[in-house]
Amino acid sequence: MKAFVVEKYKKKGLLRLTDMPDPEMGANDVLVRIQATAINLFDAKIRDGEFKLLLPYRPPFILGHDLAGTVIRVGAKVRQFKAGDEVYGRPRDLRIGTFAEMIAVDAADLALKPESLTMEQAASIPLVGLTAWQALVELGKVKPGHKVFIQAGSGGFGTFAIQLAKHLGATVATTTSAANAELVKRLGADVVIDYKTQDFEQVLSGYDLVLNSQDAKTLAKSVDVLKPGGKLISISGPPDVSFARSLRLNYVLRLVMRLLSRGIVKKATSRGVDYSFLFMRAEGHQLGEIAKLIDAGVIRPVLDRTFPFAQTPDALAYVETGRAKGKVVVTLP
Repeated sequence: MKAFVVEKYKKKGLLRLTDMPDPEMGANDVLVRIQATAINLFDAKIRDGEFKLLLPYRPPFILGHDLAGTVIRVGAKVRQFKAGDEVYGRPRDLRIGTFAEMIAVDAADLALKPESLTMEQAASIPLVGLTAWQALVELGKVKPGHKVFIQAGSGGFGTFAIQLAKHLGATVATTTSAANAELVKRLGADVVIDYKTQDFEQVLSGYDLVLNSQDAKTLAKSVDVLKPGGKLISISGPPDVSFARSLRLNYVLRLVMRLLSRGIVKKATSRGVDYSFLFMRAEGHQLGEIAKLIDAGVIRPVLDRTFPFAQTPDALAYVETGRAKGKVVVTLP
């Protein structure tokens, strides 16, 4: 099969299109013919080697974390899917590889594709949808009346998270440029801050939850908008000790993460705020719940551009510019 691979860890390294062996299947696996995949900044960080201590992929490896496609066949123990089913999903860590014509995925990581979406639209959902669900529903426990600040509202994660937070009954604030203000308002944002002319920490106060997806400076300022007892959840780091324990990392890595997160944990604790790092996990059941919301019209995908498979490296480069409004998708013939 054709696939785009990372030949070695390298900043801005080029992906190479090559022939790779067809996937090997286990008894719990589903073999999927990929019809669309999506590009995430996480892909670039994996390629650059930023996560190789946590996710030690051995080059050459196939990149890519989102998929929508059709089931070719299923393993001996799989009962919930059959050949011909249209599915979508995010393969679990250490089994990624959606920049390819086919992939074998653990059945637990898949769900039936939302009936109302095209393959391209469905491929845009898994990674950002699961991240938003795990941040807002699992960790954040957002309830009606909560005030939630979601940074970078016009990006792939932000466009999904705003809609989910509104469905959960929250008042939502976000940052974006003036050019994208109407987009995030249509998605449900109640308070829109132009990051080019306004400082969000001077506008917002008394919030129950902040979802941080930006840099360390923005993370530190986020503490100031939370009320005592509020929660600061970061999807961009730094990882904390709780995260290290959840992965059963060794003592050295736990110590490293303690040092990396010491500054923000200290500041959060001094303000009576809880800090946690979210590293999204694959979860087919949650994708099933998300599909119900999509088919009910509660959440709609926001796509910026679609690239053909041959232009996957161009799609990744475009996402790295930070100019995408919503998700960037790659289609396969």
